Amino acid sequence: MAELLRLLLRVSEKAANVARVCRQEAPLFQLLIQEKTGDDKNKKFVQDFKTLADVVIQEVIRHDVGAQFPEMVGFILGEESNKFENGLGESVTVTVRATEEETAALLATVLDGDLTAAALLARAIHQDPKTVDASTDGLTVPLSPSDLGIWIDPIDATSQYIEGREEVLEEGHLSPSGLHCALVLIGVYLRSTGEPVMGVINQPFNHRDPTDGSWSGKLFWGVACGDINLCSVSQPRTGPEGRRALSVVLSSSEKEVVKETLTSLCGPEKLMYASGAGYKILCVIQGLADAYVLSEGSTFKWDSCAPHALLRALGGGVVDLTKSLKCSSEAKVELTYHQPYTEGKGADRWANYGGLVAYGDCSQLNSIMGALRGKL
Repeated sequence: MAELLRLLLRVSEKAANVARVCRQEAPLFQLLIQEKTGDDKNKKFVQDFKTLADVVIQEVIRHDVGAQFPEMVGFILGEESNKFENGLGESVTVTVRATEEETAALLATVLDGDLTAAALLARAIHQDPKTVDASTDGLTVPLSPSDLGIWIDPIDATSQYIEGREEVLEEGHLSPSGLHCALVLIGVYLRSTGEPVMGVINQPFNHRDPTDGSWSGKLFWGVACGDINLCSVSQPRTGPEGRRALSVVLSSSEKEVVKETLTSLCGPEKLMYASGAGYKILCVIQGLADAYVLSEGSTFKWDSCAPHALLRALGGGVVDLTKSLKCSSEAKVELTYHQPYTEGKGADRWANYGGLVAYGDCSQLNSIMGALRGKL
């Protein structure tokens, strides 16, 4: 499925460009940060431009993948609904049309006739990205598109995207917040088992050019299928002779008992905090943290599917924390992506209800589970 991987890399870059355009073009940026509410709100305007930016990115990916692999159309799922209703009760379904002009006309109906903003968005949607070099030549994966489903998170860490703080990324260091935490996530899973087999992570705001202020991104990808384990990231592993203290990244809102337990295990200097579920798992992929622990069911399939595939390619994974704690000492229950939680409603049907642990090494996972067993 090298062809699918190349397509996902290309559409992720197109999606990343839409995310950048929404922040860098003044008419779109004003819509992004100055949403009006209450009496000041134009009732013909869509209720949430932030959500529209998400939906546009999601629909770009859905459209391009469906056009090349029509057998996947019913299995390209995302975080957002593409149906909008304005304050007058008028409903609009956002889709990518055949031409830039048709897409602009549709977007103008959602944006209350704002032709400038609609044209800027449509141009970004229909603009082909620069050539993406991902060294996928020779990759052969024995899967058919009809075996696969896709989860899309169009902009993970939306709050960081909207706030837009421009933190400088230091090589080899986790940075807890900022635009770089906002990621485009595309995960591919097996329909039969729910295993994540391919993932693409696009970081649209990785580096800002000091001369013109333009942003460039960074791509990460991985394939984990049978004996095939390939990843764009080569994560350094510390051998016994260089063993270091375990490091864990958490959400700042994590339960105190988890913070206290992991502080005892790792030491306070090895407990780190960052924004965005996708970014925290990316930190594990890059080796900036050994694990990400979340005890709440506050993430969803679209958050974890793509980075899970990369971790699998590196020998790690993402487990259901609650289910794994109930298992024997070294057993683990990996997250799967094909079945909804039957007792949930709406988006909650796809929540990772048991919390999760993303890990790069099984021995480190066992240490964390051992420490948490009996505490939750």
